[in-house]
Amino acid sequence: MIFVVILTCSFAPSNTKNIKMESNMVGGKIAEARKRMNISQAQLAQRLFISPQAVGKWERGESLPDIITLIRLAEIVGVDLNYFSEGFTSVAGEMVSPEAQAGEKPEAKPSRREKPVWDMSRGNWVDADFSGLKELHEKFGSSNMQRCLFVGSDLSGLLLKANQVVRCDFTGSELRGSHLKSSHMVHNQFVKCNLSDAEFTESHIALCNFSGADFTAAVIQSCSLVKNTVTQAIWNRTAFIGSDLIDTVFEGTLEDCSFENCSFARVKFQNSTLLNTFFKNINLKKVRFIDCKADRLTYAFLKSGKADLSGVILIPSM
Repeated sequence: MIFVVILTCSFAPSNTKNIKMESNMVGGKIAEARKRMNISQAQLAQRLFISPQAVGKWERGESLPDIITLIRLAEIVGVDLNYFSEGFTSVAGEMVSPEAQAGEKPEAKPSRREKPVWDMSRGNWVDADFSGLKELHEKFGSSNMQRCLFVGSDLSGLLLKANQVVRCDFTGSELRGSHLKSSHMVHNQFVKCNLSDAEFTESHIALCNFSGADFTAAVIQSCSLVKNTVTQAIWNRTAFIGSDLIDTVFEGTLEDCSFENCSFARVKFQNSTLLNTFFKNINLKKVRFIDCKADRLTYAFLKSGKADLSGVILIPSM
């Protein structure tokens, strides 16, 4: 990539002046993209899981983000990495190549009468009402979504990537096969949602209500889940991988589920039946099991994790 080459060259010890010029150029483009999204330095820092001071230093040209942070930054503000190189500028949020800047007209494309598929990414959606919409398969990447209503909507196959989702209501919606990635989701309602085959990856999900939600065959990977309500949720073939579960109470039946390389803090399984449920590389000493039942295989997994089995009854083999 052009930008990687620029970074490599600009860090040469004898090129101090070029480093400063490069930092100022990149900082200006970060500030431009951030302001276009209408978010503050603190809000951008929160999505990147860094301090607001770091963003301020970038925009003032005092430092440069590392390449991993830069890739995530590009995703959040909705640009290509080339945007941060000197040969590209941005107009109305779109990338413009040097040829286009020189006045060369792009080749005309034939018009089509097909129904357009709207990309609703990089939007500032506040108090918007999308309730009852059907076949809403559009992308909502890198968006600020606050107090939006999606009640009873069809959001199956939806991509929610690098979003800030706060106090939105998805009650009764279809989210099957959706992918929620690298998002910050707090105080949202997912009551009785169909989340079957959904993927949650690299997201912070806190204080959300998943009561009665269907997590059949859902995958929750590299996520932080804090104080979410999961009363009467359906857990069948649900996979938790490398995730942190904090202040969570599991009830009802968990069948063919797996918890692999996860960490538990103040987690309870209460009035639960655990069937063919897999626990791998987990210390279960601090997990509480209250009035639970487990089949022989699951019981063995719990025992190997040093769980307190006083609250677990072994289900006799048939």
